Amino acid sequence: MGGRPFPHSKMRAMKTICFRSGTGARMTRMNGAPLLTVPRLTLAAVAALAVALFLTACENVGSYTQPTLVRVIDASYLAPAVNVTVNGTLIAANIGQGAITAYGALPASNSAVINVNATTAGPPLLTTNDWVLAAGDQHSAFLTDDAAAPTGYEITVLQDQQVAAATGHSAFRFLNQAINTGAVDVYMVPAGSTLANAIPLVTALPVGNTPTYVSFLSQTVTMVITPTGLTTPSYTSTPIGLTGGEVRTVLIVDTQLTSNPPVAVFTANDVN
Repeated sequence: MGGRPFPHSKMRAMKTICFRSGTGARMTRMNGAPLLTVPRLTLAAVAALAVALFLTACENVGSYTQPTLVRVIDASYLAPAVNVTVNGTLIAANIGQGAITAYGALPASNSAVINVNATTAGPPLLTTNDWVLAAGDQHSAFLTDDAAAPTGYEITVLQDQQVAAATGHSAFRFLNQAINTGAVDVYMVPAGSTLANAIPLVTALPVGNTPTYVSFLSQTVTMVITPTGLTTPSYTSTPIGLTGGEVRTVLIVDTQLTSNPPVAVFTANDVN
């Protein structure tokens, strides 16, 4: 074309690929480029697509935000059947005292709003603002009666343990809302032993206690709850087989229809 020819080394570095349509079409090569047949080109295209999808997947994983797990524990004697929403998402429907719901996944939020509504409709019975839902956290919305307002309710946000207990150990948390019974002692009596020989796992647990997890060696146990300082059981469970790693929350409330036993117990799985 009258222009200056490319040096020979540059000519060899250029590879031109041409495609001929029609039956038996093949790929041709120029200037020493490897011959690419249709099957080879197909494989190359598939490989390129796989790389693109992999990079896209990596990008999505990198931007993924863990949700927050949330459940509701209802310990109120006064509240009617309620629905509970968090940031407009219903996480508990038509629950009453003793209910411990399964965990639901919610988007992380620095200012979540909890609404507790009677199932019969009407304005919220209770609204709690500015609840921090950290990504990957696990929470319980704990509904109780308000001691300062006998006809009112309150919500406490509990941070739940989200990792298994140590190998060979179990971790239990006890929420005492047995107002009439008062402070209690909690025993985990090993199989083959008796209450008389057992040492309380938790002593003088007050009503409205600040909940903490207590770890102990895993084995088959019977949970016995007594009024503090007494050995007359207020509650005796069936044998509980523990193999290690279990994390549990135990809600203790007064029974409302019987005096023997005077307390009822509800247990939920936090982990495992």
